[in-house]
Amino acid sequence: MKSIVLSSVVTALLVFSGCSSKEPAVDSKTEEVSAPAAQEVQAPATETVSSEESVVNSSTENAANSTETTMAAIESKLPTIYFAFDKYNITPEMQERIDAAAELGKTNAAKSLSVKLEGNCDEWGSDEYNFALGLKRAQAVKNALVADGIDASRISMVSYGESNPVCTDHTKECWAKNRRVNFKLLP
Repeated sequence: MKSIVLSSVVTALLVFSGCSSKEPAVDSKTEEVSAPAAQEVQAPATETVSSEESVVNSSTENAANSTETTMAAIESKLPTIYFAFDKYNITPEMQERIDAAAELGKTNAAKSLSVKLEGNCDEWGSDEYNFALGLKRAQAVKNALVADGIDASRISMVSYGESNPVCTDHTKECWAKNRRVNFKLLP
């Protein structure tokens, strides 16, 4: 009788506990933009586009494509920063990678871009702990970039905790790949 009651209680706890939601902790600057309430949306007027306006529009599109190409080229050169188990301090080897990333950030092509640092963890530890650890890792990289001369206003951070793995095997090598900070360029 005791075992039936005990197993019923355990089953009820499992059913009612459910899975935790894993939403990334975000540290970024957001601006709220609101449209005036009195402004009404009207249907666009029909107009004729001259060939001069068409050239302007195509050159604007080419500039946007050029910016995206430049961002992709710079982003492909940015390194991944790895961390030891349960640590957020930067090793000398990883400091060299951060220094190289800072030099890329100082180039004329990258000066107008912002960077998002994405902190990640392995599957060990609670969700809350891993989100906090991912944010500490991103903060450590941000501090190193600022020390290398990158303006802090160009850097935002996000922690994905353990929710964004690059490797899902249950091995030490795989877990080491997931303890990282990635760079993501923003316009």
